[in-house]
Amino acid sequence: MVFWLTLAAATAWLLWYMVKVPGVSWSGALKPITAEEKLLADNARRHVAAIASREHNLFRPDELEASARYIERAFSGLGYAVGTQRYQPGPGEVRNIEVEVPGGARAGEIVVVGAHYDSVMGAVGANDNGSGVAAVIELARLFRDVKPARTLRFVAFVNEEPPFYHSDAMGSRQHARRSKERGENIVAMFSLETIGWYSDRTGSQHYPFPLSFFYPSTGNFIAFVSNLSSRALLHEVIASFRRHAEFPSEAVAAPAFIPGVDWSDHWSFWKEGYPALMVTDTALYRYPHYHTAQDTPDKVDYERLARVVTGLYRMLRELSGAEK
Repeated sequence: MVFWLTLAAATAWLLWYMVKVPGVSWSGALKPITAEEKLLADNARRHVAAIASREHNLFRPDELEASARYIERAFSGLGYAVGTQRYQPGPGEVRNIEVEVPGGARAGEIVVVGAHYDSVMGAVGANDNGSGVAAVIELARLFRDVKPARTLRFVAFVNEEPPFYHSDAMGSRQHARRSKERGENIVAMFSLETIGWYSDRTGSQHYPFPLSFFYPSTGNFIAFVSNLSSRALLHEVIASFRRHAEFPSEAVAAPAFIPGVDWSDHWSFWKEGYPALMVTDTALYRYPHYHTAQDTPDKVDYERLARVVTGLYRMLRELSGAEK
């Protein structure tokens, strides 16, 4: 009896440790979209259409190259010097694409914001993950004239999807390993993964066991997901997001064995010991077109995506120590 009581108490404590996060989520009606958010939504619509209107991956190399070139033009059009990390995981060369906003007093501390730009085989990948790449481009636009204390690095990663997923062929794995070899001090990494689908219908949101006992059944929020090692970062940024964003949010720090917790590029940074988390609409736990041919640009909710990016921008300003 003592054993089972101890086990129950330990399980209850672990669940509390996972789901208890600071701040209060935005609730109620959303405010009217601002002029800046309207511009952001229009830009995101254009980015997603250009990047993710056709299947683009290593097995569709011409389409993958077209998406990469669009991202490079988008970054360079914002005035950035565009860097690439090229490698050859198979029959053809691929590349990550990155730009930086140099830091000031704490320039050696790097905040990475990334999203993968390849699509899974058989899908064009508008939400997974054109929405994430569009957000990265727009965050780079918003930060181009900002002076942060910490360095901000915006990256479009290649080869996140199967068969490269959780392998050395992932673009983010290559990037994280290079960062470790260089001795870079990455203090936070954010993987923006499938962030453009929202529903106000009760029952639209699902979860892996046992999270359904603790979170809402309506899929109208953005989720922040980390492992237990990155819990401190998760708490810092969800508190900041909730202070500054006018959009519903949920967060969890959970063991990586729970399905979905490590399903993106943040996993690569965990492998190198860096604190990292995923920002997501929860993908297959909400989005009915996940990894299908129906994941097309018309499915993305660009206005709500713009609201999320606005909240992320304000959170990142605080995290990076940007000048007021």
